[in-house]
Amino acid sequence: AAEGILTARGGMTSHAAVVARGMGKCCVSGAGAINIDYKARTIEIDGTVLKEGDYISLNGSTGDVYQGEVPTKAAEVSGDFAKLMNLCDKYTRLKVRTNADTPHDAEVARGFGAVGIGLCRTEHMFFDNQKIIAMREMILANDVEGRKKALAKLLPYQKADFKGIFKAMDGCPVNVRLLDPPLHEFVPHDLKGQEEMAQAMGVTVEYIRQRVDSLCEHNPMLGHRGCRLGNTYPEITEMQTQAILGAAVELKKEGYDPHPEIMVPLTGILYEFEAQEKVIRKAAAELFEKEGVEIPFKVGTMIEIPRAALTADKIASKAEYFSFGTNDLTQMTFGYSRDDIASFLPVYLEKKILKVDPFQVLDQNGVGQLVEMAVEKGRSVRPDLKCGICGEHGGEPSSVKFCHKVGLNYVSCSPFRVPIARLAAAQAAIEE
Repeated sequence: AAEGILTARGGMTSHAAVVARGMGKCCVSGAGAINIDYKARTIEIDGTVLKEGDYISLNGSTGDVYQGEVPTKAAEVSGDFAKLMNLCDKYTRLKVRTNADTPHDAEVARGFGAVGIGLCRTEHMFFDNQKIIAMREMILANDVEGRKKALAKLLPYQKADFKGIFKAMDGCPVNVRLLDPPLHEFVPHDLKGQEEMAQAMGVTVEYIRQRVDSLCEHNPMLGHRGCRLGNTYPEITEMQTQAILGAAVELKKEGYDPHPEIMVPLTGILYEFEAQEKVIRKAAAELFEKEGVEIPFKVGTMIEIPRAALTADKIASKAEYFSFGTNDLTQMTFGYSRDDIASFLPVYLEKKILKVDPFQVLDQNGVGQLVEMAVEKGRSVRPDLKCGICGEHGGEPSSVKFCHKVGLNYVSCSPFRVPIARLAAAQAAIEE
């Protein structure tokens, strides 16, 4: 319902900001001066008290927060702006894709000149009312049969979501990331939600509570997520493959031209990727035989763990493309939590320990070295290896220029950052 989001905690690549961008919403995160009183339903900022229902306006580019309602209008590509974008296309080598999880975002990005989707997150699709119940049923089931039963309910929802996105990006590549976040993010932690799930599944509330507690992890960002989920529960990968390629098959029969790419997240070891690829290829072969239609598709991986960059030559022996998830790669290289960095970042910037927030501007000396190494190692084994970046750095000018320099094929960023990325890509080509 919100037109914009203001948070007291987090930073530019915290989940609040990333999800807001995915929704096409303005978000200012990590405004530490805000004091929220949940009981009184008020917020206080530097002595100004605002109550629930009062208007504030946000400038997502500068981070300014205004009291009252400031009229706004949607951005559009026209006039001098359109001329500049056409000029960019004349010079650029680096392609610009978008991070989009809905047909609307895909259309917005295409309007800004994106030539494909570099990251389509599947987890955001599960939060609608009907989908979340089936998703929770799958997570809370205690055996394979229970999970498969719930996944069968999710399959048509996922397929419909992908169909809309592929249609919006007709003729362009769409890189779909398999389920990535820890499962505890989807389960109900409140009593009401647990009671609803107990009723839906025909089990006791106590059983649901125990299953929810068992999913709790001390460090979930380093826990049971990414390809680790797909390898422990291959039926999830199987369902998602059927949904992705099933949507593509239906569209091809309708005369569209879908270009699906399936991305395995959080690979750190070649064998993790191999295990997932086998599940994907098997599910694809079964689907194509049943439908009597075959769709060309690629299976690649996200490079977001330092070990994956260090062993990129081995991973490239199987993976058909690399996409650098620089949000997580930065988090794991620095050992900084994306969601908690705001507690010490201002001090680090003030003391010049850090020149810039590494989650906003790619750290070329450390994280960038891993990217460059992975590209070189990967292409030594697979010379035509396509490499892209899909972290939020894909829309930051100096980071885009670095991506051009190390030979990436594309950058991918949020829809409204596509024009900035296109400009930076053109400048990088001219400056060479």
